[in-house]
Amino acid sequence: MKPDWDKLMEEFSGSATQLIGDVDCTADGKPLCDANGVRGYPTIKYGDPSDLQDYQGGRDFDALKKFAEEEKKLEEAEQFFKDEVQKLQDTYQKLSTEKDEKLAAVKAAGLGLMKSVKGAKAKETKDEL
Repeated sequence: MKPDWDKLMEEFSGSATQLIGDVDCTADGKPLCDANGVRGYPTIKYGDPSDLQDYQGGRDFDALKKFAEEEKKLEEAEQFFKDEVQKLQDTYQKLSTEKDEKLAAVKAAGLGLMKSVKGAKAKETKDEL
């Protein structure tokens, strides 16, 4: 498996979104392995570094590469979703600010006073009846 893993690391070495590496759990990497629940060797983990998952797929180069490529597609879909949600949030914030500014402008133009006058007139008319 080691030659296939090394080949996979080389294949993805320039990736901006994926890191494929190895850790020697019998030497300096032991604390990292212990923290991530590595009990036997070789163990393959994937996913968010703060929540690594156990890989259960094939161990040859083709299977590993296919999994890494599919994982990249999932990450890209998730990033696209986050980007689009951010755009929606930015648009909502802009529209909300514009609405508040328009309401403030209308109130500053005397809408409150006009409503008071109208209300007083209506009360005056009602009292006369």
